[in-house]
Amino acid sequence: MHTFMTFLITAVIALGVAVLLASRNSHRPTKAVRTAIGGLLSVNGLATLLCIGMMVLLLSAPMPARADEGVTGSSSGADNNAMAAAITMSVACIAAGAAVAITGAAAIGGITEKPEVFGRALIFVGLAEGIAIYGLIISFMILTG
Repeated sequence: MHTFMTFLITAVIALGVAVLLASRNSHRPTKAVRTAIGGLLSVNGLATLLCIGMMVLLLSAPMPARADEGVTGSSSGADNNAMAAAITMSVACIAAGAAVAITGAAAIGGITEKPEVFGRALIFVGLAEGIAIYGLIISFMILTG
């Protein structure tokens, strides 16, 4: 599984670089290919691929056996709870970042057209930031419960 995912991620990146280099020589690349490759090779696209790759690497890596474990090596509930809390918090923060990016851009556009909508725009951006707070609360509940 680990080698397959590594190969898959490397193949996607290599394909993106190849299409990007091929489109530089051609004066008429299709708009869909340019958009897809631009999204893949942008800073956000590379950060997303890096995060997904690190999650796959960390979740598929074998855990070292401890001295108090037997040869079979069982994971404790605390390890699983910590992993669940980390995944919960990371997904909530990624979702909150995406929501704040969208609502923040819309709020800036609305405020430039009508400055009196500042209060309403601020409420919507605050609601988007609440997603991260909910993730933090759930991760604390996982760790303490």
